[in-house]
Amino acid sequence: MTDTILSSATREVVIGFDRPFVMIGERINPTGRKLLAAEMRNGDFSRVVADALAQVAAGAHMLDVNAGIPLADEPALLTKAVEIVQSVTDAPLSIDSSIIEALESAIAVYQGKPLINSVTGEEAVLERVLPFVARYGAAVVAVSNDDTGISEDPDVRFEVARRIVNRAADHGIPAADVVVDPLVMPIGAMATAGRQVFRLVHRLQTELKVNTTCGASNVSFGLPNRHVVTGSFLSMAIAHGMTSAIMNPLHDEARAAVLAADVLMGHDENCAGWIARHREPVDGASPAATTGRRRGGRRARLGADGGPASAADA
Repeated sequence: MTDTILSSATREVVIGFDRPFVMIGERINPTGRKLLAAEMRNGDFSRVVADALAQVAAGAHMLDVNAGIPLADEPALLTKAVEIVQSVTDAPLSIDSSIIEALESAIAVYQGKPLINSVTGEEAVLERVLPFVARYGAAVVAVSNDDTGISEDPDVRFEVARRIVNRAADHGIPAADVVVDPLVMPIGAMATAGRQVFRLVHRLQTELKVNTTCGASNVSFGLPNRHVVTGSFLSMAIAHGMTSAIMNPLHDEARAAVLAADVLMGHDENCAGWIARHREPVDGASPAATTGRRRGGRRARLGADGGPASAADA
């Protein structure tokens, strides 16, 4: 099985097929956040620090760091943001920019093995990004579009991903260090967007044997009650083989959907992660003392097959 190993100076996170889903916090991104953009432009990174700590506290395993502000010095801002975030948390980072010079500047100061976000199938981008990914021993997000744009045919996107994986290998980057983004489109604009991603993720896992990620909130863009849609999408994507996502862990619906999917996929051993987050102590007892009890303190009865008793059994 494929394991993508990322690290900070002191902590390691592994993205893998038979491992818990990796939540990559999306909040450190000034796109659409005017206040954050203005603060970062003026050298104020207090909100960046607050967002980093809040996402880790909510359960994010990694953090995506983006400093894409129009007309700003993005290489300098991204480098500073990476340094500051690494000073307040040991979560590994995804360094996110469409400006190659910004990626090069930020990776030079990074402590550990980051995820570089991203490379596309465009020839010019491949030739600039892959060499320095290899030089720094990083992992990279491979976005499955190329010079022709984003195809609505998932088989075309698969071939773009295959080409990036092969080109990465030419630079000595193993498939385990290529995390493919199948590109999630808004379901409100494209009714088949979900099915396309599920089909593509399954092929990426079974044929290319690579890990996957996505911008999960894209799927619910423009919809009411969108976090429920995002959470449902994540559960279904995990069932089809997706192994990580750039998402907002502060949204209860999305976070709970990921944790529940880990339980149902057998990636949360003994349901320990779910229980640790959701179990409520009874009468002041320690969490361990409440195992097997209902909220009211009665021990839950089991049916003859070992499952929960039915109403008729009670």
